[in-house]
Amino acid sequence: MFKRIDHVEIVTADADRAERFYTEILGFKLKARDHIERSSLGVPMNLAYLELGGTTVELIAYENAEVAPAPAKEHVGYRMIALEVEDMDKAAAYLRGKGVELVWGPRVAPTYARAEICDPEGNHIELRQWFK
Repeated sequence: MFKRIDHVEIVTADADRAERFYTEILGFKLKARDHIERSSLGVPMNLAYLELGGTTVELIAYENAEVAPAPAKEHVGYRMIALEVEDMDKAAAYLRGKGVELVWGPRVAPTYARAEICDPEGNHIELRQWFK
């Protein structure tokens, strides 16, 4: 019945900056855009659907609304996404070249390497390389 995760939603305070990060740095491609005049919060919102390897990120930008900062430790809702990388060292070097530093890692285990970065909103993104 259930097949796969269809998309991950990310609320952003700066849609252009977030879209540039996901497309220009991480290689996502724009799949679609939408505008909803009256969202469940009663505020218009703009949506951008970005795709990478069959996974979609939906960027949500509310018009004329302030986005509350996340609690320091954790929050209910989006926590993070994980991107599989072919080579952790090359991915880390590429990101550093784009001005994106690793938050932590890479940590290496027998079957994988893990590291973490943040997008411009401070959302954590795990990087994972699986060893064969």
